[in-house]
Parts: sequence; structure tokens; C-alpha cells
Amino acid sequence: MKNTLLASALTLPLIATGALAAGGGDESAPKKPKCETGQVYDKKTKSCVSAQESNLDVDGLYENLRELAYAGRYADAELVLAQMPQADDRTLTYRGFTQRKQGNIDAAMTFYAQALRVNPGNVLARSYMGQGLVEQGKMIEAIAQLRAIRAHGGTGTWAEASLRTAIATGKTFDY
Repeated sequence: MKNTLLASALTLPLIATGALAAGGGDESAPKKPKCETGQVYDKKTKSCVSAQESNLDVDGLYENLRELAYAGRYADAELVLAQMPQADDRTLTYRGFTQRKQGNIDAAMTFYAQALRVNPGNVLARSYMGQGLVEQGKMIEAIAQLRAIRAHGGTGTWAEASLRTAIATGKTFDY
């Protein structure tokens, strides 16, 4: 039964994931952060500014957040997350991601679940949650997230491919 579930979950061919980003779609990987700890890059001023005092809009903060998370700078990412709308599903998704990468799996799963309550179609939250489930050895639950990604139109996205790869290999992604 378990092998049948795994085989059915992996029926789509793997797509290359190295150049794809964590945004859930087919974006390019974020650039390396330009700024030191506690700072974010402001494109308008072309300078690094304090994360707490920045005037960046949510999309600007999100871009900096992705760069920091991609670089493994989770504590710095948490500083940016504190400046973002706390009920936003992107904020909740990345709160879950940073918590999971820092070893706080229970907190991560809580944030992913909150993100999915706000936006059930958030395929990135589903992918990250599924990867956390893979890390815990909960393959049936991870496969359920993969199916939900597909049901929400996420077939062919980085979110789907990364979770499919994690299920097949046991290797999760750091971005």
C-alpha cells in the first residue's frame, strides 16, 4: 500500500529544481543578500537600511526575506518577518520555514497550518509543510500535501517538484 501511494505520488516526471525559487512558481533563485545583519536592501535608495526602520512595502520586505532565507540567515529573516503583516499567508509560510530550518518543527507546522487557513491555495506552504512531514518520516501525510498542491493548480511549480523530490529521495530543500 505504502509503495503504491509513493508510486502514484511520483507519476509526473521531475523537473529541474536548481534554478527555481521558493516563491511557489517558476521564479529564479533569489540573489545573495547585499546587507549585513539586521539590515535590508532598499532599491529606491540603493542602500542598506535597518530592517526595523525601513520604509519598504510588503513586496520589498518579501524579496529581502527570500534572499535571507535562501542564504540560511534565518535569524535575520525573522527580523524582516517582524516587519511584515502577521496574518499574511506569505509571512506565516516563511515563519514556518525559518522555524523548521532552526529545528522547531512543531512551531513550523503551526505556522504552515495558519498560512493554509488564510489561503488554502498556498502551494508553497503546502510544499514546506510536506517537506517537514518527510523529515518526520510521515510520508502518507506528505503525499497528501503533494496531492493538494496539484489540486490547487500547483502542478509543474517549484513547490510541487521540490516536495515530489523530497518524497522520492528523503532530501528536503534549504530554500
